[in-house]
Amino acid sequence: MAVIYDRRGRGESGDNSRNYVVEDEIADLAAVIAHVGGRAGVFGHSSGGVLALEAAMRGLPIDRVAVYEATYISDDSRPLPAADVPDRVRALIALGDRDGATALFLTEQVGVPPEMVAGMQAAPVWSFMSAQADSLPYDMAVCGPQLTFPSDRLARISVPSLIIAGQLGEPWIRATAAELGDTIPHADHRTIPGQDHSILHQPDALAPSLLDFFTAD
Repeated sequence: MAVIYDRRGRGESGDNSRNYVVEDEIADLAAVIAHVGGRAGVFGHSSGGVLALEAAMRGLPIDRVAVYEATYISDDSRPLPAADVPDRVRALIALGDRDGATALFLTEQVGVPPEMVAGMQAAPVWSFMSAQADSLPYDMAVCGPQLTFPSDRLARISVPSLIIAGQLGEPWIRATAAELGDTIPHADHRTIPGQDHSILHQPDALAPSLLDFFTAD
């Protein structure tokens, strides 16, 4: 059985966060695992991949964990985001400027070139992205200050782990996937040909790797 849930503040999930802390989302995931039987294999994409690894590092009842392009920075192939980006994003959200908060998050936190963000703003997908703006500070909290790579904690993950990146992904995120594969004990690191960060729109490209991993003896 596969279960997909909306993280807090997204989709059909409510949001009772007043002073959000990462433990809130760890508790959310723990509640989902308890609801489906008490143990689970967990997959996450992007910041959701960081959340999945964070849950494994914190000892949730996870049997296997798979991530696609988890958003840490492990080398110097891109600059670290400025330390004040979360505060600036929150300030724009407080002003009701969800478009501005989303653009700031994408350019300075994620590292998307401004011209690409301008193209997104002219596309139908922008309204969906902007609607998620209130939860962007949660993503930044989960991923840690300046997307720091927590090598010591990752090295303590003891469950089978699958680390995936797309062949066409950004150099920094492919480097991170390789470093995750080297850091997490006995992790399997795979690259999917012809794919980039938007692989969730191409589920047939991702499904075989996940099925092989989660159904392995």
